Amino acid sequence: MDAVLRALSISFAMTWEILWALIIGFALSAIVQAVVSKGQMSRLLPNDSPRSLAIACGLGAASSSCSYAAVAITRSLVQKGANFTAAMAFEMASTNLVVELGIILIVLMGWQFAAAEFIGGPIMVAILALLFRAFLRGSLIDKARIQVAKGLRGSMEGHAGMDMSLAGGSLLSRILSRRGFTAISHYFLMDWGAIYKDVVLGLLIAGALAAWVPEFVWKLFFFTDQPQLALVWGPLVGPLVSIASFVCSIGNVPLAAVLWNNGISFGGVISFIFADLLIIPILNIYRKYYGRAMTVFLVVTFYAAMAAAGLLVELLFGALGLIPAQRAALVAEPSLSLNYTTVLDVAFLGLAAALVVRAARTGGFDMLAQMDGPATASKEHAGMPHHHANG
Repeated sequence: MDAVLRALSISFAMTWEILWALIIGFALSAIVQAVVSKGQMSRLLPNDSPRSLAIACGLGAASSSCSYAAVAITRSLVQKGANFTAAMAFEMASTNLVVELGIILIVLMGWQFAAAEFIGGPIMVAILALLFRAFLRGSLIDKARIQVAKGLRGSMEGHAGMDMSLAGGSLLSRILSRRGFTAISHYFLMDWGAIYKDVVLGLLIAGALAAWVPEFVWKLFFFTDQPQLALVWGPLVGPLVSIASFVCSIGNVPLAAVLWNNGISFGGVISFIFADLLIIPILNIYRKYYGRAMTVFLVVTFYAAMAAAGLLVELLFGALGLIPAQRAALVAEPSLSLNYTTVLDVAFLGLAAALVVRAARTGGFDMLAQMDGPATASKEHAGMPHHHANG
């Protein structure tokens, strides 16, 4: 019982430290989604040119960070005729280049990890595009599109299909309008509904690992006494640890903090975070969406791109002297006091409450109930904010 309580106390302490960052991250994400339309995405991704890939990364960065929603949106893009490589670039950016991920990385691990994530993400996309160009055959894409046309259900398709973005007027006027506030509140509620399980699971697993796994086990596993081997081993094993964790989206950042404190290499941390799109439940969705052959191809190429990007980031940041010398990620002991964290948590809990109340008054919880339903149903509900925003 003492061991369980210690793990839970560490999980709570980490939650308290990052709560304000989670709220502001999802609020900013909701604002971006409220002014960026999903409707034109497939038209903007006609090929695998550098321009299309850059647009895919930008659109992904502006979308929800939920891995399941990202996978569902990507399937929708493929259905609508988007280039397959560009669609997968969008998927990678949706979970690795979003603002909330950067904020949590800075709070828990330091700005170097956030910088590595945002530099490594485009590197990973570029490597994936090269692998696709070299090895992806048109016949495999044709088979995948036939499978896509079957419309088999995955997860979070309702959330992926919701488009509450506003058009017309200046960017600021859209954000500050009543309709804008409503759309932002709905996206805020949807995003929390989509990822809270992964965040909670990630924090619980992080607390358990920090409390229960002896230090010598980590040192053996990550070859901490052999730096040259560890440099290569970290990016190779990082995605495998991620696959075994079953945690996706930003829920794997607390796990990354524990791994970093216990000896995984800098590049290993980055490849671990990248690999949230390879956890077992998502691989099963790939199988439904694209068929077994394409799923195997995606697993191999995604893993190669994630591991290679992690290694390149390690080499780049090492050459620039940007890898932190101390392993001091915030895996906090339980302690509540009147400090900046408490003040920020209380302040942003007030913001979260205001957004949730607005969503509740404008049909947001009705939409929340449809979030894991089929995308066609969600599109009907996507018009609700526009209707209620005037009230």
